[in-house]
Amino acid sequence: MVILNDIIETIESVAPVAWQESYDNAGLQVGNRYQPVAGAVVCIDVTEGVVDEAIALGYNLIVSHHPLLFKGLKSITGNSCVERIVAKAIRHDIAIYAAHTNLDNAPGGVSFRMAQKLGLTDVRVLDPLPGLLMKLVTYVPVAHLERVRTALFEAGAGHTGNYDQCSFGQEGEGTFRPGLHANPYCGTIGELHREAETRLEVVVPAYAQRAVTAALKRSHPYEEPAFDWIALANRWEQVGAGVVGNLPEPADEILVLERLKEVFGTGCVKHSPLHGRKISRVALCGGAGASLMAKAVSAGADMFVTGEIRYHDYFEFESRILLAEIGHYESEQYTKEIFCEIIQKKFPTFAIHSTRVDTNPINYL
Repeated sequence: MVILNDIIETIESVAPVAWQESYDNAGLQVGNRYQPVAGAVVCIDVTEGVVDEAIALGYNLIVSHHPLLFKGLKSITGNSCVERIVAKAIRHDIAIYAAHTNLDNAPGGVSFRMAQKLGLTDVRVLDPLPGLLMKLVTYVPVAHLERVRTALFEAGAGHTGNYDQCSFGQEGEGTFRPGLHANPYCGTIGELHREAETRLEVVVPAYAQRAVTAALKRSHPYEEPAFDWIALANRWEQVGAGVVGNLPEPADEILVLERLKEVFGTGCVKHSPLHGRKISRVALCGGAGASLMAKAVSAGADMFVTGEIRYHDYFEFESRILLAEIGHYESEQYTKEIFCEIIQKKFPTFAIHSTRVDTNPINYL
């Protein structure tokens, strides 16, 4: 039997809630995280139609990209679509979970999937997030080094880019004198003790600090292990908003625009003036990503593609980069594929259904 918390932990192993933007409200929206789940419907937006679809299928979980609840409800009277959806979900014991900007910022997330659909190569994050990394420094008796290091890795430490189990060790000598009420692993109460130790350093995601600290204390032989947490100014180059990559070969502007329309199935592609230049390097951001235009220019992109661009934004960089607006929903539609892949990789027999309800509120004439 699959429990909702199993699904949540699986999604958050790829897109931790700690990676969401400050304005967002990702996570469990409705339901009990320890309830059994029979199946899941995945969608971009939760609508009444999606809830009805889940009911018809006998599934009691909806996984969406956009949170249903961005701000608190003071009453549930059915006077708004959000209130009606919440009431119906509760009435039918359907849980609702959202992974939004945390999935946008995740490696292999929304913008990465856009790049994959366009066939871009050498793809990297356009705007890496700062303040997400810490360094743990601790001191371990040499005989216990591998045990402690393994425990830290299993708790989430030691990831650097495409590498894991990364650490640094330096041999030295530690000293301590156990007090009267101590229970020392080695040494004698009241006497100075010297111990061959390794200074062990590992990089840790800030959200894993508590788990890694607990793993250190469980695995370390000392009653009072010494350790320091150091906040790093480094940006996490694999985590952040938007991506930039290269087309397999340079192409005419109009051909790339037509390709966008085909791949994302949009009713139209709004764009800035054409300049007759070849497009080689493309920056992308799912959803409303106009704030990244300057980053795209700095990254040497010939074109920036996103879901929404405001009117006045088109004036700012019109001669330096080709801007293309493909629609918010259209830019994020393949997020449903990401959800399916994440869940099915861990639970291959779990029932999961990509909604057939068209939740795009924008139509084209």
